[in-house]
Amino acid sequence: MTKYILVSGGVVSGIGKGVIASSTGLLLKTAGLKVTAIKIDPYMNIDAGTMRPTEHGEVYVLNDGGEVDLDLGNYERYLDVTLSKDNNITTGKIYREVIDKERRGEYLGKTVQIVPHVTNAIQDWIQRISKVPVDESGEEPDICIVELGGTVGDIESAPFIEAMRQFQFRVGHDNFALIHVSLVPDMHGEQKTKPTQTTVHALRGLGLLPDLIACRLLGRQPLESSTKDKISMFCHVASEQVIGVHDVSSVYHVPLLLQSQRIIEYLHKRLNLASLNITEEWVSKGLSLEAKWRGVTKGQERLFDEVKIVLVGKYTDLKDSYMSVIKALEHSAFRVRRKLIIQWVESSDLEPSTQESDPAKYHDAWRAVVGAGGILVPGGFGKRGTEGMILAIKWAREQQVPFLGICMGFQMAVIEWARSVLGISDAQSTEFVPDAQNPFVIFMPEISRTHMGGTMRLGLRPTVFDRDFETWSKARKLYGGNEKMWERHRHRYEVNPDQVQRLQKSGLTFVGKDEKGERMQILELKDHPFFMGLQAHPELCSRPLNPSPPFLGFIAASCGQSVLEEQIQEQLRSFHPPHPERSMVSEEALRTSTQEHPIANGVGTMTPPTD
Repeated sequence: MTKYILVSGGVVSGIGKGVIASSTGLLLKTAGLKVTAIKIDPYMNIDAGTMRPTEHGEVYVLNDGGEVDLDLGNYERYLDVTLSKDNNITTGKIYREVIDKERRGEYLGKTVQIVPHVTNAIQDWIQRISKVPVDESGEEPDICIVELGGTVGDIESAPFIEAMRQFQFRVGHDNFALIHVSLVPDMHGEQKTKPTQTTVHALRGLGLLPDLIACRLLGRQPLESSTKDKISMFCHVASEQVIGVHDVSSVYHVPLLLQSQRIIEYLHKRLNLASLNITEEWVSKGLSLEAKWRGVTKGQERLFDEVKIVLVGKYTDLKDSYMSVIKALEHSAFRVRRKLIIQWVESSDLEPSTQESDPAKYHDAWRAVVGAGGILVPGGFGKRGTEGMILAIKWAREQQVPFLGICMGFQMAVIEWARSVLGISDAQSTEFVPDAQNPFVIFMPEISRTHMGGTMRLGLRPTVFDRDFETWSKARKLYGGNEKMWERHRHRYEVNPDQVQRLQKSGLTFVGKDEKGERMQILELKDHPFFMGLQAHPELCSRPLNPSPPFLGFIAASCGQSVLEEQIQEQLRSFHPPHPERSMVSEEALRTSTQEHPIANGVGTMTPPTD
């Protein structure tokens, strides 16, 4: 039977439950177990798709087109699994399911209530999804990590807390454990335990008893033994059940920090993991994973050479807006053994209007761009800051600075080329100017104009490399020289097919297209150290031990041409896709299983999120 580990939080949100949950899952994988994960978000939204990045961080997209919480990105990266939209539970999804059942008469005339109908729906969902295979084995997972978003005591999380109280009896004591993450603040050198005592008291009052208390310390000072003993005494747990999680040099060290406090040994006893049938093959895989992870983390500590990347984006006020981009850059920096330095530039700060309103900010932004080892323009929506992106791209192209454009960055590179090389000064995207005279980026014809949620080109899609460019295309070589590659998409706009021939004749090469050859998906410049744009979001499939090919090429090029050539040769020898074989199929087959919706009835207008 599947074992369940619930990770809850107290005192404050945003203290690292996701990293602790992912790290625990990774350690269980090193023990040879198959692990899956579920994130519960108590908000009323159906999914994260309509949220601003500055509201809730990055919207993470899955293979099936699910737009989910960024913590699912942590799970996929740490556990090297492929999750589905059903691995993210929201209040909106649960209520929709219950109300749909009520409308169909499935409750047989009963009064529909939070208990038992909503709580049963939550339990049923968790139990159903926990048994779905998520790795290359195709087998049912041994362990399911369930992270409950928010903090204990929140009104919106109350039905989920009650559902988990019931769930522990549904699955049995040996199959359910609870890790409670709490803040231990340091006040004038003294570690305070009262917040943790209070949140554990509240949790116990709701019928859940923590098996492990993870004490989060905001600083480099570890949990003191006296603090640990005090929490043990007042929270009714043994001392070995209290673990400290202080700040470390990198989140990739957290699994080793937990391992040093014998968390797996405790869970082994508590969940009777010896009863599970773990094959020698999976034990061997687990040991190999542990050795590789240790190698990456130890290597990080001895890096002296730096690679400086300037990220020119729209949402730089909240770094979580670019969580997967940051991680993809980190993974690639690990591979080339460089210390990553990211400089954040708000794209609107590069525009002439800022030069007039705030000259200091304008000059600081341009000073960063001019000194960049590489320039990255990531995705976004809306017109704000796009002229600054175009100016940064022009600098990278003309000054031979390595450049990588993702989604909007890819589209802005097309517009910059049309303006600067083709001399079309009013080249535009219809996202910004609906009645543009020279639209080089247009609204995709099959996408809904009346609904926002789940109405983009979403999820995993194939790209076919053009054979005419295989001798020099860096993108194709970075993907192992394969004829096809698969990446995740999230966009409503595309390069105007009517302008493609004109662009290619002038020297902008589209080396990758969709299977019909109609949709432009990768651009490159042949006579440039590294100038690449992708309509997809390759950062979403990057892994610590298997970095995203475009990001690896970009980071390597930012270190120098010899490093880039070395990594290209390594990719040609050893690249393997992070996706399960069963998911690398045609676009037509993929579309039927994703959340992408066709155009709705009517031709209403829709305003995408702008900030």
